[in-house]
Amino acid sequence: MRMTQTMMAVLLTASPAFSQTNQVTADPFPTPITANEGVIKVNFVEFASIPDLNGQAARMMLLVDEPGTRRIFVHDMQGPIYSVSYDGKAVRPYVDVNASSWGVSVQSQGSERGVQSFAFHPQFAQSGARGFGKFYTLTDTTIVEPRPDFTAAGATGNTHDTVLLEWTAKTPGAAAYDGSAPRELMRWEQPFANHNAGHLTFNPIAAPGSADFGLLYIGFADGGSGGDPLNLAQNRGSAFGKILRIDPLGTNSPNGKYGIPASNPLANDGDAATLGEIYAVGLRNPQRFAWDSKTGSMFVADIGQNTVEKISQVTAGANLGWNKWEGSFTYAGREGVGLANRRGEKGITYPVVEYSQVDPLFQPNSAVTMGAVYRQTAIPQLAGMLLFGDNPSGEIFYVNADKLPQGGQDSIRRILFNDKGVAKPLLQLIKEKNTAQGKTPATRADLRFGPGPNGQIFVLNKRDGTIRLMVP
Repeated sequence: MRMTQTMMAVLLTASPAFSQTNQVTADPFPTPITANEGVIKVNFVEFASIPDLNGQAARMMLLVDEPGTRRIFVHDMQGPIYSVSYDGKAVRPYVDVNASSWGVSVQSQGSERGVQSFAFHPQFAQSGARGFGKFYTLTDTTIVEPRPDFTAAGATGNTHDTVLLEWTAKTPGAAAYDGSAPRELMRWEQPFANHNAGHLTFNPIAAPGSADFGLLYIGFADGGSGGDPLNLAQNRGSAFGKILRIDPLGTNSPNGKYGIPASNPLANDGDAATLGEIYAVGLRNPQRFAWDSKTGSMFVADIGQNTVEKISQVTAGANLGWNKWEGSFTYAGREGVGLANRRGEKGITYPVVEYSQVDPLFQPNSAVTMGAVYRQTAIPQLAGMLLFGDNPSGEIFYVNADKLPQGGQDSIRRILFNDKGVAKPLLQLIKEKNTAQGKTPATRADLRFGPGPNGQIFVLNKRDGTIRLMVP
């Protein structure tokens, strides 16, 4: 068992939740996640391969099912979006966001910048519908001359911009994008090179005619550096550190290029400084959302600072705590978190599950990523489970979605891949694939999940170009 790294308290004047008697620790969960108890083993197939680009494996971030054209789409952070047939046999370039003809100029330097996400309008393939042919990309760009819609108050620099773009295909079912250059909807001026946006998605369980149908959710990080130095996540006048929700086909925004739904929780709060686009506040680096098709609940994976990784349930107007709270604990800077007053502030939405970055299962760096709530029957051992993972280590976990924990990591159990009778974590599969490819074995996985048709669960990574599919 690990030793708890506990230090005597420091007085943090920025957080009233702290006191001089508060202990600070870098390990709030001294009992490790069990490595062997309750392990679920799943079969898998190597479903498809995405080609290398510029001498490196595809930096796959997101996989999206587009049921209207019966294709899966997956993208590389450097710019390309590929279509993949439902049987995985056909992988075709669909559009390259970074192609010179579009004038986007993707900024993909480093590990965190690039094309962050993309989403197809639920009416993409419905001729005559308002959303016909529409899809959206959220990408970092080197072009910073246009006036931004959102800036980081107090910032002294601008490393790059992030833009939300709308693309319109003339023929949604065509093998490649056949539309014109994209239309810019929103632009953020980024103060730092890290923490660049997040997930872009429509609520996949929203039925046509429902209040949430056709509204676009945008996860946007706190602007970067470390510790949210500009205090943006709790600032309701800032678009940073938030989940935003917009109508991409509307026009009542300040710039007239998108709509602000009247149903947004802060759209009519009476404060002119509040951004009506906000759906939830207090996020550090939201990576992925997932919805439970049984309960309708929305979940988000939010990467922590140096101590706690978390999965939270999100409701309209929720405050997820950052940077006053890191998970269930008061944030204490790079030294860790405070143990006093755990989950003690009213009005904060605390995690349903969280884990310590220094757990023996993880690497020196840890970063949570959202998976899915599995409500299918094809893989019975996963039925009713909320799936998530740790990004660099490639570890995959589950908790019971019908008996959600109240924080902590005691309920977390592992999912391993059954490889010819041997249970293996994802990183081991990647290393073995790298060896077969004649490459140096990866030291990290950079895991992402992708929900496919009929509730299928795909597993992506940035190290071997392979899309894996969990199967019965």
